[in-house]
Amino acid sequence: MLEHIPHWLGSALHGLRAGADKLAIAQGDLHGAATIDLSSPAFGAQGRLPPRFTADGEGVSPPLVWGPVPEGTAMLALLVEDADAPTPAPLVHAIVWGVPADAGRIAEGAIVADGTGSAAAGDVGRNSYFSEGWLPPDPPTGHGDHAYAFQLFALDAGVADPGETPGRAALLRAMAGHVLGAGVLIGTYSRGEVAASGPLGSVLPA
Repeated sequence: MLEHIPHWLGSALHGLRAGADKLAIAQGDLHGAATIDLSSPAFGAQGRLPPRFTADGEGVSPPLVWGPVPEGTAMLALLVEDADAPTPAPLVHAIVWGVPADAGRIAEGAIVADGTGSAAAGDVGRNSYFSEGWLPPDPPTGHGDHAYAFQLFALDAGVADPGETPGRAALLRAMAGHVLGAGVLIGTYSRGEVAASGPLGSVLPA
């Protein structure tokens, strides 16, 4: 959808961004005491997302892996937000609720519509387009780099049920005060400009 915004308009909107301070992990009651090591075999921290995970490619969700979670973790939740969307709040690209504490990973392409989900794999929630599944990054041409924050939260056994197919507001209400630890991985993407391809520092046309 946003790929149809002309370059001149994307450039004009360059300074209009939600802001990293509005990401879920930046909220005081969602920090958690422990840090979870979250990474992806597909891109490095602060690295450029390969096009296959965006609206310019197949649009599948990227693979994620993580290290040990805090003792007492009952389940995990994943929230992916675009801090640079030209919107009042970060744009939600994915929610996965109720990931088993011992899962250790989410496979490539696994964030898809699943109805009410399952106890074995969790429940995929609603993105900002009110649909279940992965919303592929689709930044306006000329708007600059967008930072996509993959945020993983370890939750205790007292966490509330956010309901079936939760959205961002329900997720944050349920998690508040129950986060034992959290991890974040930033992937970037842009259109219509030269952009760094990843941690090696080489550049590619966006």
